[in-house]
Formats: sequence, structure tokens, C-alpha cells
Amino acid sequence: MHHSTVNGSSRLTFWSHVREFAVPASMIESATARRLAGDWSGACATARVDVDFTLRALSRTRGKQCADLVRADLRHLAPDLLRWHFPRIRPEGVLRPGLTVSLARYRPPDGGDEVHLVARTPPAWADAGQRISLALWERSGALSRAGGHPHPRPDRRFRLDLHRHLWDARRASELRERCGATQWPGRSDGRATHRWAAEAALLLREEGQTDSSVVVRLGARQRVLLDLDAPGVTSTVPRNNTLPVLPDAATWVPPDLELWHAGAIDADRLHPLVRSALLPEHRSADAPQSPDSTGSSRLVDCRGALHRIGVVDGVLVPLDHGPDEIRREELLAALGGQSLPCMHAIDTTRRHPEDLVDIRARLDHGDVAAALAVVEGLLGPDALLLNGALRDELETAARRKVLHGLYRAELHDLRPLPSTKDPRRLSTRARRLLAELRLR
Repeated sequence: MHHSTVNGSSRLTFWSHVREFAVPASMIESATARRLAGDWSGACATARVDVDFTLRALSRTRGKQCADLVRADLRHLAPDLLRWHFPRIRPEGVLRPGLTVSLARYRPPDGGDEVHLVARTPPAWADAGQRISLALWERSGALSRAGGHPHPRPDRRFRLDLHRHLWDARRASELRERCGATQWPGRSDGRATHRWAAEAALLLREEGQTDSSVVVRLGARQRVLLDLDAPGVTSTVPRNNTLPVLPDAATWVPPDLELWHAGAIDADRLHPLVRSALLPEHRSADAPQSPDSTGSSRLVDCRGALHRIGVVDGVLVPLDHGPDEIRREELLAALGGQSLPCMHAIDTTRRHPEDLVDIRARLDHGDVAAALAVVEGLLGPDALLLNGALRDELETAARRKVLHGLYRAELHDLRPLPSTKDPRRLSTRARRLLAELRLR
């Protein structure tokens, strides 16, 4: 995430929203269980991370030693932790699209091109599901195709090969030291200036640079020059310079540290590996109830009396009106009359529920299962979705899922798809996805 676009309390609000919806606890629990069981591919699948290469092919093209190094890293990759720390953008806090981030570099003993293990996000038009893909990259481009990715080369600014503690479970405990948590002055601008010199030294050493200067990017048009041989920074950066760029992960204070110090997040909401690094003395409380759980019924002021509406046999219905009265009221409403408040409340919930903001946030972050769980908790699993904002959101999610499928299949020329508002113009795949989302 580019922190300089968010200032003060606005930044904290942004990251609090991200931490609530972007990496659900169920994903963390499932991915962790599979990783600890040695099932790294299952952990990736659970965390919605696609693997676009095979170790067997890597061993054949680059040798067993290289394949063994990559395999060792994959076994300790925490894909949910990678998703937790991956760069994000405003306003919804979704993954930064069209990005290639280097996770690790492997230098062959024969002096050939080094191999990068990279994490990629699809372009914005195909970001449904908020999926990340793992691939291998080398300068020659011989290892794997980029599949139409707009920026297949590892980004100089967003790189995690120097910050393995942000994705490697073996190194996660280094977060406290690497972010300088004990020395952080608590400023609200988000800049980790207290760590710049140490991180710049690591960068220069890794790049084999004899120069003592690095560029620090603070915004789209704001860059400063940090010279380790001179105190302070200067705003004058040479044009067309080839100096190393301080990674974004080293430029800014981790948002979790800011959220915790500001009291904007409870420790038990932090990723377990982040919590154990930043707050080693903390003991987790009992797991909170799922936010998706709903009560068995809701109260409605129905013509001066409190009535209940609730899910019965898979459908949201009024509980204090008999079948004959309900049929009469439905007929009256169909003829243009005013329906009972209970019936009106059910109709409103089907079209534009109060929980629509949370449902939309879950869909934005690719958590369709949780979004549908909220919908089913409100309306029942067998309810019909009427025209309205709720149906529009789910139809949009289905349409974007089709676009992501086209991107993965490298069928970019088939986009954009026609609107889902006319079912006759939908492809067979789109209709199947709409059926998955229980749209009728």
C-alpha cells in the first residue's frame, strides 16, 4: 500500500477496514493447518494463491539444486501472511493490481541469469477473487510465460526478497526488529525514517553497490535522496538516475504497529505470526464468534406492534402473520397497494439490506463464500433475489469472476462481457457462475 496517499486517522481507518475484510480468519486457520501439515500447495489454494509453474519442469530446465531451493521456500511460504502484507490501494484496500513482486532470488552456480520467485496480481479488469499467482522469472523470459501480465518484470519499489519475514514463516519473528518497533517514535505520517539508514545499508549490500545513496519514494511526485555518508536527506534526486530504490516495505511503518499503538485494532485481530512478532507477551483470548452469525429473528414495528421476521425453511418470512394474510398482502402489493410493514421490511432486505456495505466489502476482497453466508443468514439459502442493489452487487461479482477466468485462460480478446442484466446474452460459463451465486 502506498501510505502517503492516506494521512493520519484516515490511514488508520483505511487499514482497519483492510484488516477486517481482506484476510479472513477462516483463511488464516485453514492455510496455517495445511502449511504445518506439509501441504504447501493446499495452503496456497486455501489462500487463493495460484501456482503457475511445476518443480519438475524447473528441475529439468534449471537443475535439481535450484528446484530444491524453491521447494524449500514453498514449504515455508505462508500464503495468508503474504496476502496480509501485500501492497494495497485505495479506496477499497484491494491488492495493488498488475504488480510483480520478487519474493526470493536464486543465483545459479554457473553464473547464469538469476531466477526470481515472484508473486503477481492480475490487471484491474481481471482482479475478481483477489487472487495472487506465484511464478518464476528470469531476465531472458525463458522460464514461464507472463500470460498477458502488464508488468511481468519484478518491481524495483515493491519487493519482498529483502523482507522475507513478510511471507516466510521461518522468518516472521524478525518483523519486530526489522520495523524498529522498540525505537518507533510514534509519528503519524507513517514514515519509518528511524529505519531508513539500516534498510538502505542492507539494500546496497544486496545489490553490490559501492555508492552510498538510495532513492526513497514518498509519493507519485515526491522522492528524496538518502546518502549514508551524509546526515539527513535531500529533496534533489538526479534525473535518470540508476540508484537503488528503498523498498516500500522499508519506507513505511507497518500498519499493524500503527493500528495497535492507536488502539484501532485488537491484538486478537492481528495475523497470528504478526501478533507473535510484535506482541510476544500477548496471550490470545478465546476465538470470537463469527461476524457472519445472525440472530434467529428480527423485530419490526408493524402498525403499532412488534412483530418478528426470520428464516423458516430457507426463506425469510414474517413470523407473526398467517399464510392467508401473507397471500392477501402479497396480492395487495402486486396491485399497487401498501403492504404490511413486515412484508415491506422483507422486500427491503432482499433488495438493499443494511449489511450491504459488509457484503460489498467481502466481495471486493474476493471472499464470495463469506458474502453468500451473510446473504443466506439474512434471507435464507432458498430466497429469491429481487432487483435491487444486492442483486446488482452479486451479478457484478459473477461477471468479474468470468473476466478473471478469461485472463487466466489468456483469452483477453473476449472481454468485456455483455451485461448480466439480459440473461439471454450471457455465456454458458456466466450463467453457471450466476447459478453458483444462487441468482434467480
